[in-house]
Formats: sequence, C-alpha cells, structure tokens
Amino acid sequence: MSGEPALDPTRLELAGEFLQEAVFRSRGDQAGATLMAAGSASCGLGEKPAVALDLTPRAESIFDELTGGRDVDVDAVRETMASWIKRQDALDRKRNHFLKDFRNENGFDRRAYTAEQSAAFEAGLDAVNAEVLAGRNEAAAELLGRLSDA
Repeated sequence: MSGEPALDPTRLELAGEFLQEAVFRSRGDQAGATLMAAGSASCGLGEKPAVALDLTPRAESIFDELTGGRDVDVDAVRETMASWIKRQDALDRKRNHFLKDFRNENGFDRRAYTAEQSAAFEAGLDAVNAEVLAGRNEAAAELLGRLSDA
C-alpha cells in the first residue's frame, strides 16, 4: 500500500474526460495550423502540438462538477492540462507511426493479413492504447490531487 487514499473511479473518469476535452480543443487549433502549413508532417499531426487552455462548454461543465464551485489554483490546472496535451500528442504520434510502419511492412488491406499479422497488428495497437489510458489516468489523478490541494 502506498499510504495514499484510493481515488474515486467516477471522479478519476471525469477528470480524464476533462483532460480529453482539452486535447480535443487543442487539436482543433492544431488541425487548422496543419492545413495552413505547406508540406505537413507525415503522421498528420503537424510539427508540434497546439496547446489551447481555454475550455469548451463541456469542459467548463466538468470543471464545475469536479470543483463544486470552490476556488482552485487555475495555474496548476492549466499546467496539468498543458502537460497532458503534449503527452497525448506524443502518444498519438506513436500510434500513427506504428500504423504507418506496420502497413508499410504488411500492406494496407487488413483482410489480406495472416492470423499472425492480424494478431501482431492488434497487439501493437492495444499496447499503444493501453499506454494512452494509463497516461490519461495518471494525469487525471494528478489533476484531482491539484484540485484537492486548493
């Protein structure tokens, strides 16, 4: 036991959803920048992550639910948001590069994959997705910790 209290799974999920809203908001900016750039990067995400820290209406609602209207250290929340946006971007790039490499090696038509190729494809994608989920849960726990420190 780590000595730390267990996190409420519902609040952890809600905090993760809040962080994903931040990613979605930032991706909108990133997509616009990528479309405007000449010769965008091969993975389709542009050269670097866009970090937008203003909240979508859904994120505002989640934030209100998480804080219960209490005053919180907004700078700490924004720091957690920015950190997760950058980490999510890196993990999405990892997923995109896995897909590109796998398809270049095995072809784009999954219907033509052997059982071994299909299993390797699913295992590789599952590994990246598990890393994303673990990272989001870690960032959500950090966010909840910062909210409770207020």
